[in-house]
Amino acid sequence: MYEATPKGGHVRSEPARAPVLSLPARGGCGVQGGILGTGWIEVICGSMFSGKTEELIRRVKRARIARQKVVAIKPALDVRFSSNDVVSHGGDKIGCTPVGDSDDAEAMIPDDVQVVAFDEAQFFDRGIVDLCVRLADRGVRVIVAGLDCDFRGEPFGPMPELLARAEYVTKLSAICVRCGNPATRTQGLLMASLQTMVIHRWP
Repeated sequence: MYEATPKGGHVRSEPARAPVLSLPARGGCGVQGGILGTGWIEVICGSMFSGKTEELIRRVKRARIARQKVVAIKPALDVRFSSNDVVSHGGDKIGCTPVGDSDDAEAMIPDDVQVVAFDEAQFFDRGIVDLCVRLADRGVRVIVAGLDCDFRGEPFGPMPELLARAEYVTKLSAICVRCGNPATRTQGLLMASLQTMVIHRWP
């Protein structure tokens, strides 16, 4: 694009650019890469034995130290260590409410809650995504932990969309017990056609 000058010459001018706007997430104010005064979704993902539940428990404990009202929820089918606790492989645990689906989960969340934590989110139905978004939109901090891929390396349940909608994502890796390198996949020791079989493969 060119424009005329007073002496009859031409100079090149840059085309007008549309303004780039940086909008605060969920109606809050962006502050140095963080979010102030609003809810958000943070997802902790990775393979089995990568420390996802351990990290979720750590964040929940810190929220309780801060005297925030916290609700922890997990699918009722997760009974590996306890039916009423979220338990890490290292033995750390917090009390939780087991539920059958996302509708049951929503019914167990009080109006004045400040932090909601979902463990083993890959086993929830698609409604967990909408629930997390609604909670965050009303100012709740939502912590989600789950497997992003199954033992075949395929995206697992609602996790891909939760990852896409999250403001913060932490991807953890395990340690390969054979070579000692970081491990990003869950090994299947039994032949299985269902993704949910993954929960039964470990003692």
